[in-house]
Amino acid sequence: FSALAEQVTQPLIYPLPPASPCYSGPLANVSTECLTALENQSNGTWRANQPGSMQFPNYEGYTFPNGTISACYMDPSRTFPCEQGSVPVIGVDAHTPSDIQAAVQFAAAHNLRLVVKNTGHDYLGRSTARGSFLVWTHNMKVISYNQSFVPQGAPSTEQYDAITVEAGVQWKEAYNVAQAHGRMMMGGTAAGGSVGAAGGWFARGGYCLLSPHYGLGVDNAVQATIVISSGDHLTVNAYSHPDLWWALRGGGGGTYGVITSVTYRTHPIVPLIAAFFSANMSTRAVGKKVVTEFIRTLPALVDSGWSGHGYIAQSTTFAFWYLLPNTTSAQANASIDPFFSFARNLSSEGLVVQTAYTAPYGSFYEWYLEQYGTDGDDGGSTEVGSRLLPREALNDYDAAADAFLDGDVNWIHAGGAISEVDPEAMGLNPSWRKALVHAVVGTGWSAESTSTQIDGNITNMLQRLANISALAPDAGCYFNEATLYEANPQWTFFGSHYNKLKAIKKHYDPDDLFVVAEGVGSDEWDVQLKCRKGA
Repeated sequence: FSALAEQVTQPLIYPLPPASPCYSGPLANVSTECLTALENQSNGTWRANQPGSMQFPNYEGYTFPNGTISACYMDPSRTFPCEQGSVPVIGVDAHTPSDIQAAVQFAAAHNLRLVVKNTGHDYLGRSTARGSFLVWTHNMKVISYNQSFVPQGAPSTEQYDAITVEAGVQWKEAYNVAQAHGRMMMGGTAAGGSVGAAGGWFARGGYCLLSPHYGLGVDNAVQATIVISSGDHLTVNAYSHPDLWWALRGGGGGTYGVITSVTYRTHPIVPLIAAFFSANMSTRAVGKKVVTEFIRTLPALVDSGWSGHGYIAQSTTFAFWYLLPNTTSAQANASIDPFFSFARNLSSEGLVVQTAYTAPYGSFYEWYLEQYGTDGDDGGSTEVGSRLLPREALNDYDAAADAFLDGDVNWIHAGGAISEVDPEAMGLNPSWRKALVHAVVGTGWSAESTSTQIDGNITNMLQRLANISALAPDAGCYFNEATLYEANPQWTFFGSHYNKLKAIKKHYDPDDLFVVAEGVGSDEWDVQLKCRKGA
């Protein structure tokens, strides 16, 4: 490690659990550092800035086979000691690709458990591992705009109005640069814009709320750079290492190497109309009526261009916010008002419509700042699962409404430009190209929850996921919003592409330096990803 420290541009880092300042010394629980941690524990941006923090703290702890837990709880009144859990013990604070090359070669030479982290937005905990060596890319923040970008090896006539983001860039930063140049990008949405723009979000598909109009992140990417297990720093695109380019677009982050940058095409800024709806369903009967009608109209809404996000909570709250770009208020209202009117007409039956209106915005950026510009909404222990439901899965409105109501489902629109791409054009799960809706179920728990309570929450979530899955038994899921409890993970996450993805991985990472939970090649390792099966 002393020799490694002389090869990299920054001192080696020794990550600690984010709550650790609250356990150091007799006055720890009132120290400035502890109070800062307590005040910011649900701030996604703050958590992203800590090398030892995940966005979901259940992945910071470690449960031994006998059920005991090593963790550091964000509650200094507890009598438990603060332990390292699954937080990496040492790492490289990468500021340049050469830092990453040195770290990767070091990990390979010493057979270390290597993990890669930018922000830690990962529902499967792939950014961390117990006893691991961390490559922290968060401080690689260079963003460049090129109005006539030509991918390496491409003919000079193949040009893109593009932005290149390094591995540590977050979407709020990328959006700001795009806006400054009068352009728009397709990226992630989270409170405060804390999701990374060039890591797992991209490599596992990359959904944006306007993806039905402009495609997924992988559809908008034109080039990437990556450090592979040999330490080589490669430029990959349709002309350079096209097999790896195929695999990177959907084959999973932290699997083929450490991505150092991604170049995305940009789009002209256009105005949009946003629709907002929320209602309280006072009885199951009225809830079933309004959700059934919504399911019936959903395909038409997608076909007319509406995209966005909706959810049902505790079988009583039903809400969505939708976007329709480059249209007029009259056109938008013509397609959404029939549902608004239907819902309002159920008031006598117990549906309390709280919000039902449309509003114009000058751009997606303006809407994004209003809805997601404030930090927050992370820092809770979470488990999610999802399914990419094709159009025919919603043909039985009654069954679909029951599944959505009983499942407390969140959903986003697919279809449109997403479905227009050849499923074989890249390694992404082919289920994306047939999907009309991406449906998500989830659960969470507090630090005070017992293991029995946590197991009960997860069991309940898996049952709700099974109800959604019954609508389309062969459907896959979005690998960025997935659960560790899938019965057939290779098919669910990668579909028919798995064998090809695995062959490409063996070519570029023959020794499996890069192994993550449920990632390509992980089926050859034990559950903890510490030993090869049969070794």
